[in-house]
Amino acid sequence: MGEVVRFVSKAERERLRLIREARAIYDSVFPPSQSVNEQRDEPPLMHGANGANAQHPHNILS
Repeated sequence: MGEVVRFVSKAERERLRLIREARAIYDSVFPPSQSVNEQRDEPPLMHGANGANAQHPHNILS
């Protein structure tokens, strides 16, 4: 059968080029690797509760 050719505008090609470039820059700054917790083999640190999860020692807050 015949070959289907899809038209891609110049603007779309430029958009895709910019996305690839941005991803390359991001990966150079934040290299894809294991998370910090996996590298340390430690559980994640837990910080204080806030908002609706906050609890008062006498369970007054909910």
